[in-house]
Amino acid sequence: MIRRRTLLTAAGGTLLGSALATGTARADATIAVNPGTSYGTWEGWGTSLAWWANVFGARDDFADIFFTTKSTAYNGTTLPGLGLNIARYNLGACSSNSVSGTSMVASPNIPAFKQIEGYWQDWNNEDPTSSAWKWTADATQRAMLVKATARGATTELFANSPMWWMCLNHNPSGASDGGNNLQSWNYRQHASHLAAVALYAKNNWGVNFATVEAFNEPSSSWWKATGTQEGCHIDSTVQSAVLPYVRSELDKRGLTGTKISASDETSYDLARTTWNSFSSTTKGYVNRVNVHGYQGSGGRRDLLYTDVVTTAGKALWNSETGDNDGTGYTLAFNLLYDFRWLHPTAWVYWQVMDPSSNWAMIAYDASTLQAGAVQTKYYTMAQFSRHIRPGMKILDTGVSNAVAAYDSSAKRLVIVALNTSTSAQTFTFNLSNFSTVSGGSGGLVPRWNTVTTGGDLYKSYSDTFLSGKSVSVSLAGKAVQTLQIDGVTI
Repeated sequence: MIRRRTLLTAAGGTLLGSALATGTARADATIAVNPGTSYGTWEGWGTSLAWWANVFGARDDFADIFFTTKSTAYNGTTLPGLGLNIARYNLGACSSNSVSGTSMVASPNIPAFKQIEGYWQDWNNEDPTSSAWKWTADATQRAMLVKATARGATTELFANSPMWWMCLNHNPSGASDGGNNLQSWNYRQHASHLAAVALYAKNNWGVNFATVEAFNEPSSSWWKATGTQEGCHIDSTVQSAVLPYVRSELDKRGLTGTKISASDETSYDLARTTWNSFSSTTKGYVNRVNVHGYQGSGGRRDLLYTDVVTTAGKALWNSETGDNDGTGYTLAFNLLYDFRWLHPTAWVYWQVMDPSSNWAMIAYDASTLQAGAVQTKYYTMAQFSRHIRPGMKILDTGVSNAVAAYDSSAKRLVIVALNTSTSAQTFTFNLSNFSTVSGGSGGLVPRWNTVTTGGDLYKSYSDTFLSGKSVSVSLAGKAVQTLQIDGVTI
């Protein structure tokens, strides 16, 4: 999501969430990890590529920094690679050409680097081999897509807006009143554009999109003609009309294995409203529900999980989120809240690079487009993404400030915990429900520490040891810490 705004505190947020968010002092805690309850196999961590990749997509150092776990030199320091393995590619809606004397209408407030060039630029010819299609478009963002794929990333194709000429007012930032802006006679064409790009990417770029998402925060009403980015209101009725076309357009190109995700609504509660408005037939077209995490610590994550995963048997991702806190504390808090109540199998940050330093993991200047400072948020993210890896099972901890992930082949248990208090606390992790717990040499439990208020950025320690089937560790106020416990069997 893409606007800058205060995180919502929606009705339905728990009292516990309010207490944790305000840093209420709490006593030392004992947390029992329960291997008998699993919330699925972790699929990974990711980022959307627009808009930062539209600026920096040609740079291999950023590809390594974000999409590998290698140590990479940057601005006189060495960064531990985040190990992201999901890249969401934004299919652009803009172009500068004219068709039969008609041209795109651009918002006066959208900066150039947020205008993403689409491929189908002339509605008169749907044949992707014709001159109506410009396959050299969006070269820089596409370069990062290819680099991420080469580094093992799973990819998703999504659209912030249909192509400008599919919009009622020819403005890919939205309607004047924030209402529906996709022309009814172009429902199929929007799907066709997505499917044609998916096929071309497979045949020409070496990119096989695992999923296609036709919408982005579609039920929200802030997509207006004077907006600062691409966006389009598409209400749930229109979504229901478009989704069958997405499936049929993919299938007729032989992309029967490409799955459909929807609807990337901005909040947990709105996602639930949209999902429950769909008929069973419409739900059948959707393989995975994507939701955005801009409700912060509010919203009924638990009910969305029940409706989507338990009742409908669908996969569930937090496919986009971000926050205006450069320390990473808010990121850690809301992410752990997701693990406790939403139980997604993947988690995607909106912009790993951003002109706003607080939203960014690595900032850049909007006027000069020069990359700048690494924020503490980057190192907070590393605590999660470098240690909870794809294929691990997410286990129950019973709390909203610690997550446990288990790698059965390596016999390794990873715990990431956040001290929500402003004062130091000792956390004791009870592992008595595991069959064996031996740790490393002499019971060693390696740990990594990030203090969001200043101090350790991503510092490793080898000073913590098991005591039987438990381990205790002290966390400074507002610190995030990862424990790696080897020799663990269920």
